Amino acid sequence: MSNRIVLRTGEALVAGGPPGTAAEPEVVIGELDGPVGTALATLTGDQVKGHTRVFALLNTDVMVRPVTLCVSKVTVDNPRYTNILMGTVQFAIANGVLDAVRAGYIPKEKANDLGIICSVWLAPTIVDVENLDHKVLFDIHRKGMLEAIRKAMASEPSIDWLLENQEKITHKYYQMGLDGKV
Repeated sequence: MSNRIVLRTGEALVAGGPPGTAAEPEVVIGELDGPVGTALATLTGDQVKGHTRVFALLNTDVMVRPVTLCVSKVTVDNPRYTNILMGTVQFAIANGVLDAVRAGYIPKEKANDLGIICSVWLAPTIVDVENLDHKVLFDIHRKGMLEAIRKAMASEPSIDWLLENQEKITHKYYQMGLDGKV
């Protein structure tokens, strides 16, 4: 069996904080000399207005390993949103990556060989939150990133779980549509 991690995918939803603070990262993880590395390099070099891609940093000039590219799911066109996304949330994602290495979800010996692409959700309404608690926002996004990586590396949910639970699960927004709330 190969120790290569060609391409793993995962996502997580962490909510429970004030409105607008929920995290829903989606990650792709794989070897830098494979499809993930190609995608990471392409995304980094092909910037799109309103969807700037940035590396996960602990601070300016301190990039984490595995190299992690943050890609916003929301069009960024507000300076306050930019500062929250490229500050608190970027810092949380970077910490979540290191937490995943520390927890053993990502093998430490592969930290320089793997890349992560993270599609980042930050509610556009975050700009309207008065007295935003950046610590709560940070904790939620850090936990979301750690959980998305854990699920990716464990291939969760399993196909058996999905087949067993398919009819028990209804998408929240589909149900809201059925209820006439969308």
